[in-house]
Amino acid sequence: MIAAAKSKAAAKTRRTRRTGRRDPLAITLLKKDHRQVEDWFDEYEQLEDDREKLALFNKIALALKVHTQIEEEIFYPEERGEVEDDMLDEAYVEHDGAKKLIAEIEAMQPGEEFYDAKVKVLGEYIKHHVKEEEQPGGIFAQAKKGDEDLDAMGERLKARKEELMATMGAERAN
Repeated sequence: MIAAAKSKAAAKTRRTRRTGRRDPLAITLLKKDHRQVEDWFDEYEQLEDDREKLALFNKIALALKVHTQIEEEIFYPEERGEVEDDMLDEAYVEHDGAKKLIAEIEAMQPGEEFYDAKVKVLGEYIKHHVKEEEQPGGIFAQAKKGDEDLDAMGERLKARKEELMATMGAERAN
């Protein structure tokens, strides 16, 4: 198992070294959000306590709501013309589907029939969406080839995310 982890780490290092450049800030921030939510979905699978499930799902839901909003307000519109229209259109539709599923889950309580199944399906749905954005030739790859200043956009994404986390997080607490 340790050897597998080492070879996986070595493969990552080689990939990074091969490209020789870092992602621009906008892409880095969006990918960081993706990894965080993927980790939370994995963590959710291990939980048995309903209170813990609810608390973690609430974190996932907030993160996804904020992430989709910053992509829809800033990233997608500014990448229109840089990224294939079909890909962006599909991304909006995938966001809409995720939002509807999140709302369904939020209207339920852990322990109710299909609660865990819906959270699992949401995780799989998000994993598919992330793949569409991050794969070679995907939305992020096309965006990096465009003329947009993705570092400046990253600053706008970061500021808007902080704003939304504060307001949406406060709403959830009330």
